Amino acid sequence: MKVPTTALGAPRTARAPSLHSALPTTPEPFGARLRIWRQHRHLSQLDLADAADVSTRHVSFLETGRTNPSRDMVLRLCERLDVPLRERNALLTAAGYAPMYRERRLDDPAMAAARAAVELVLKGHEPCPAIALDRHWNMVASNRAAQALLSSLVGPEQLADPVNVFRLSLHPQGLAPRIVNLAQWRAHLFARLHQQIQATADPLLVELQAELMQYPAPADTAPRSMPGELLGVVMPFCIQTPQGQLSLISTTTIFGTPVDVTLQELAVESFFPADEFTAQVLRNLTHPAQSTKAD
Repeated sequence: MKVPTTALGAPRTARAPSLHSALPTTPEPFGARLRIWRQHRHLSQLDLADAADVSTRHVSFLETGRTNPSRDMVLRLCERLDVPLRERNALLTAAGYAPMYRERRLDDPAMAAARAAVELVLKGHEPCPAIALDRHWNMVASNRAAQALLSSLVGPEQLADPVNVFRLSLHPQGLAPRIVNLAQWRAHLFARLHQQIQATADPLLVELQAELMQYPAPADTAPRSMPGELLGVVMPFCIQTPQGQLSLISTTTIFGTPVDVTLQELAVESFFPADEFTAQVLRNLTHPAQSTKAD
């Protein structure tokens, strides 16, 4: 597994005021955090009470601090609100209980099995590109195919640690000038980012979204269907390379039942060739000696 050594130096913007940025970053009472998550999920106190099988009065008392929740109640409410593991720990701590879910770096010795699984997925996908991403879309690992493709498209100054794939894709000094269907790909990325913000309410993702919105938008923003596009299912990533135009599609792999914060937030993005020309170019990039011998 290779961790990127260098990131695209794009300026960060001030945090955009929104419901998502209302999540406390400093210690706050349990009730305040519970209310924010309930509102973020667009639920009334009655809705949450029905889902958690408690009275509306009990939910009200929890939010105002008139009642202290049991540990089981905290976990039940988190489950009903589909709260991410990181924030479940914060809610447990705010209620006076120890965090339940561990958070360790991927290079922690205790994460050896998880790291091996990620390496297996990345290597097994060669000669096609595959990358592992953290919750903020920073690349934490990549296979040889991804490294070879990126190195052929951008210089080392655009691959500064940590490489944020959204910045790299949309920044005018990154991949954006090479993306043939930039308008469609940009809309696709923003839709994914919006969906993640809705699920996690992560304020750093809100900052990232605000930053990306300031990048130059393509002049042609009219929606057009692309060859190989299946609306809502597949959006091809078409990029101009020194070898010619490549067309890729991608899938995302996540851990199914993680009990570690890092694992829940880890995703592997695997790219597949959408045509034979792209497949051949990828084989040449990853195994140039073998391709030359075959020729």
